[in-house]
Amino acid sequence: MKETRAVVRQPILEVLRRYPKQVLQAAGMRAAENGSFYIYSAFMLVYATQHSHIDRSVALNGIMIASACEFIAVPAYGALTDRIGRRPVYMFGAIMTAVLAFPLFWLFDTRSTPLVWLALLLVFLCSHAPMYAPQGAFFSELFGTSVRYSGASLGAQLSAAVAGGFSPLIATALLPKYGPTAISIYIIGMALITIVAVWSAVETMRHGLDQS
Repeated sequence: MKETRAVVRQPILEVLRRYPKQVLQAAGMRAAENGSFYIYSAFMLVYATQHSHIDRSVALNGIMIASACEFIAVPAYGALTDRIGRRPVYMFGAIMTAVLAFPLFWLFDTRSTPLVWLALLLVFLCSHAPMYAPQGAFFSELFGTSVRYSGASLGAQLSAAVAGGFSPLIATALLPKYGPTAISIYIIGMALITIVAVWSAVETMRHGLDQS
Protein backbone atom coordinates (compact mmCIF):
# COMPACT_ATOMS: atom_id res chain seq x y z
CA MET A 1 0.00 0.00 0.00
CA LYS A 2 2.84 2.39 0.81
CA GLU A 3 4.72 1.53 -2.36
CA THR A 4 1.70 2.31 -4.51
CA ARG A 5 0.90 5.42 -2.43
CA ALA A 6 -2.58 4.09 -1.85
CA VAL A 7 -2.60 4.71 1.92
CA VAL A 8 -5.84 6.43 2.93
CA ARG A 9 -5.34 9.54 5.06
CA GLN A 10 -8.78 9.41 6.71
CA PRO A 11 -9.72 5.71 6.75
CA ILE A 12 -12.82 6.09 8.94
CA LEU A 13 -14.40 8.56 6.54
CA GLU A 14 -13.40 6.35 3.61
CA VAL A 15 -15.00 3.34 5.28
CA LEU A 16 -18.25 5.21 5.86
CA ARG A 17 -18.23 6.44 2.27
CA ARG A 18 -17.39 3.17 0.52
CA TYR A 19 -18.47 0.43 2.93
CA PRO A 20 -21.46 1.58 5.01
CA LYS A 21 -23.32 -1.69 4.36
CA GLN A 22 -20.36 -3.80 5.47
CA VAL A 23 -19.98 -1.76 8.68
CA LEU A 24 -23.61 -2.44 9.54
CA GLN A 25 -23.20 -6.10 8.63
CA ALA A 26 -20.19 -6.50 10.91
CA ALA A 27 -22.01 -4.70 13.73
CA GLY A 28 -25.09 -6.86 13.22
CA MET A 29 -23.07 -10.06 13.08
CA ARG A 30 -21.46 -9.24 16.39
CA ALA A 31 -24.74 -8.46 18.18
CA ALA A 32 -25.57 -12.05 19.13
CA GLU A 33 -21.96 -13.14 19.65
CA ASN A 34 -20.98 -10.31 21.96
CA GLY A 35 -24.34 -9.69 23.61
CA SER A 36 -25.01 -13.33 24.44
CA PHE A 37 -21.45 -14.00 25.60
CA TYR A 38 -21.70 -11.54 28.50
CA ILE A 39 -25.01 -13.07 29.50
CA TYR A 40 -23.44 -16.55 29.47
CA SER A 41 -20.23 -15.57 31.25
CA ALA A 42 -21.36 -12.81 33.63
CA PHE A 43 -25.12 -12.60 34.10
CA MET A 44 -25.63 -16.36 34.51
CA LEU A 45 -23.56 -16.18 37.70
CA VAL A 46 -26.14 -13.78 39.10
CA TYR A 47 -29.00 -15.90 37.81
CA ALA A 48 -27.51 -19.06 39.30
CA THR A 49 -27.06 -17.65 42.79
CA GLN A 50 -29.98 -15.26 43.15
CA HIS A 51 -32.71 -16.93 41.09
CA SER A 52 -31.93 -20.65 40.80
CA HIS A 53 -30.18 -20.73 44.21
CA ILE A 54 -27.23 -22.69 42.85
CA ASP A 55 -23.90 -22.58 44.63
CA ARG A 56 -21.71 -19.97 42.97
CA SER A 57 -18.84 -22.44 42.61
CA VAL A 58 -21.02 -24.71 40.45
CA ALA A 59 -21.63 -21.91 37.94
CA LEU A 60 -18.03 -20.70 38.06
CA ASN A 61 -16.64 -24.17 37.50
CA GLY A 62 -19.09 -24.70 34.65
CA ILE A 63 -17.97 -21.50 32.96
CA MET A 64 -14.30 -22.49 33.39
CA ILE A 65 -14.91 -25.95 31.92
CA ALA A 66 -16.90 -24.53 29.00
CA SER A 67 -14.23 -21.88 28.37
CA ALA A 68 -11.49 -24.53 28.35
CA CYS A 69 -13.46 -26.56 25.82
CA GLU A 70 -14.06 -23.46 23.69
CA PHE A 71 -10.30 -22.87 23.66
CA ILE A 72 -10.13 -26.03 21.54
CA ALA A 73 -13.37 -25.46 19.64
CA VAL A 74 -12.53 -22.00 18.28
CA PRO A 75 -9.56 -23.04 16.09
CA ALA A 76 -11.54 -26.12 15.01
CA TYR A 77 -14.44 -23.96 13.86
CA GLY A 78 -11.94 -21.57 12.28
CA ALA A 79 -10.45 -24.39 10.24
CA LEU A 80 -13.95 -25.44 9.22
CA THR A 81 -14.66 -21.96 7.83
CA ASP A 82 -11.66 -22.38 5.51
CA ARG A 83 -13.31 -25.50 4.12
CA ILE A 84 -17.01 -24.68 3.88
CA GLY A 85 -17.08 -20.87 4.25
CA ARG A 86 -17.53 -18.21 6.90
CA ARG A 87 -21.29 -17.74 6.47
CA PRO A 88 -22.55 -21.27 7.21
CA VAL A 89 -20.46 -21.62 10.38
CA TYR A 90 -21.44 -18.16 11.61
CA MET A 91 -25.10 -18.79 10.73
CA PHE A 92 -25.04 -22.05 12.68
CA GLY A 93 -23.85 -20.19 15.78
CA ALA A 94 -26.48 -17.47 15.40
CA ILE A 95 -29.30 -19.98 14.94
CA MET A 96 -28.11 -22.01 17.93
CA THR A 97 -28.09 -18.83 20.02
CA ALA A 98 -31.82 -18.54 19.39
CA VAL A 99 -32.46 -22.28 19.80
CA LEU A 100 -30.68 -22.44 23.17
CA ALA A 101 -32.13 -19.22 24.60
CA PHE A 102 -34.89 -20.98 26.56
CA PRO A 103 -33.12 -24.30 27.34
CA LEU A 104 -30.27 -22.36 28.98
CA PHE A 105 -32.56 -21.16 31.77
CA TRP A 106 -34.58 -24.38 31.94
CA LEU A 107 -31.41 -26.38 32.60
CA PHE A 108 -30.20 -23.89 35.23
CA ASP A 109 -33.55 -24.09 37.00
CA THR A 110 -33.13 -27.84 37.52
CA ARG A 111 -30.34 -26.98 39.97
CA SER A 112 -28.57 -30.12 38.81
CA THR A 113 -24.81 -29.62 38.53
CA PRO A 114 -24.41 -31.85 35.42
CA LEU A 115 -27.31 -30.10 33.67
CA VAL A 116 -26.02 -26.63 34.57
CA TRP A 117 -22.64 -27.59 33.13
CA LEU A 118 -24.35 -29.06 30.07
CA ALA A 119 -26.19 -25.77 29.52
CA LEU A 120 -22.94 -23.80 29.64
CA LEU A 121 -21.15 -26.27 27.36
CA LEU A 122 -23.95 -26.01 24.80
CA VAL A 123 -24.03 -22.21 24.67
CA PHE A 124 -20.24 -21.83 24.67
CA LEU A 125 -19.54 -24.55 22.10
CA CYS A 126 -22.62 -24.46 19.85
CA SER A 127 -23.57 -20.80 20.08
CA HIS A 128 -20.62 -18.56 20.89
CA ALA A 129 -17.64 -20.46 19.44
CA PRO A 130 -19.03 -20.82 15.88
CA MET A 131 -19.58 -17.06 15.73
CA TYR A 132 -16.40 -15.98 17.47
CA ALA A 133 -14.09 -18.24 15.43
CA PRO A 134 -14.70 -16.73 11.95
CA GLN A 135 -14.77 -13.09 13.03
CA GLY A 136 -11.12 -12.21 12.46
CA ALA A 137 -11.21 -13.48 8.90
CA PHE A 138 -14.83 -12.69 8.05
CA PHE A 139 -14.83 -9.07 9.19
CA SER A 140 -11.44 -8.33 7.63
CA GLU A 141 -12.45 -9.81 4.29
CA LEU A 142 -15.53 -7.60 4.09
CA PHE A 143 -13.32 -4.53 3.50
CA GLY A 144 -10.69 -3.48 1.03
CA THR A 145 -7.02 -3.40 2.01
CA SER A 146 -6.81 0.37 2.33
CA VAL A 147 -9.44 0.54 5.08
CA ARG A 148 -9.53 -3.05 6.35
CA TYR A 149 -8.40 -2.40 9.90
CA SER A 150 -10.65 0.62 10.35
CA GLY A 151 -13.67 -1.05 8.80
CA ALA A 152 -13.45 -4.28 10.76
CA SER A 153 -12.73 -2.41 13.98
CA LEU A 154 -15.54 0.12 13.52
CA GLY A 155 -18.15 -2.56 12.86
CA ALA A 156 -16.99 -4.83 15.66
CA GLN A 157 -16.56 -2.18 18.36
CA LEU A 158 -19.77 -0.36 17.50
CA SER A 159 -21.69 -3.51 18.31
CA ALA A 160 -19.53 -4.40 21.30
CA ALA A 161 -20.33 -1.10 22.99
CA VAL A 162 -24.07 -1.43 22.44
CA ALA A 163 -24.80 -5.17 22.48
CA GLY A 164 -22.06 -6.49 24.76
CA GLY A 165 -21.81 -3.52 27.07
CA PHE A 166 -25.47 -3.36 27.97
CA SER A 167 -26.64 -6.99 27.76
CA PRO A 168 -25.89 -7.97 31.40
CA LEU A 169 -27.52 -4.76 32.62
CA ILE A 170 -30.60 -5.32 30.47
CA ALA A 171 -30.84 -8.94 31.59
CA THR A 172 -30.51 -7.88 35.24
CA ALA A 173 -33.29 -5.32 34.79
CA LEU A 174 -35.59 -7.78 33.00
CA LEU A 175 -35.25 -10.64 35.49
CA PRO A 176 -37.13 -9.27 38.55
CA LYS A 177 -39.97 -7.80 36.47
CA TYR A 178 -40.51 -10.36 33.71
CA GLY A 179 -38.46 -13.41 34.63
CA PRO A 180 -36.11 -15.49 32.47
CA THR A 181 -38.64 -15.68 29.61
CA ALA A 182 -37.99 -12.02 28.78
CA ILE A 183 -34.23 -12.58 28.79
CA SER A 184 -34.62 -15.53 26.43
CA ILE A 185 -36.69 -13.37 24.08
CA TYR A 186 -34.02 -10.67 24.32
CA ILE A 187 -31.32 -13.21 23.34
CA ILE A 188 -33.47 -14.39 20.44
CA GLY A 189 -33.84 -10.78 19.31
CA MET A 190 -30.07 -10.34 19.18
CA ALA A 191 -29.77 -13.65 17.35
CA LEU A 192 -32.29 -12.52 14.71
CA ILE A 193 -30.25 -9.36 14.08
CA THR A 194 -27.15 -11.50 13.54
CA ILE A 195 -28.99 -13.98 11.32
CA VAL A 196 -30.16 -11.15 9.05
CA ALA A 197 -26.66 -9.62 8.96
CA VAL A 198 -25.00 -12.93 8.06
CA TRP A 199 -27.66 -13.72 5.45
CA SER A 200 -27.13 -10.33 3.79
CA ALA A 201 -23.31 -10.63 3.71
CA VAL A 202 -21.37 -12.19 0.84
CA GLU A 203 -19.23 -15.28 1.36
CA THR A 204 -15.65 -14.03 1.78
CA MET A 205 -13.78 -17.34 2.12
CA ARG A 206 -12.01 -16.88 -1.23
CA HIS A 207 -11.56 -13.11 -1.07
CA GLY A 208 -7.93 -12.10 -1.51
CA LEU A 209 -6.49 -9.81 1.14
CA ASP A 210 -4.93 -7.64 -1.60
CA GLN A 211 -8.28 -6.31 -2.82
CA SER A 212 -8.50 -2.53 -2.97
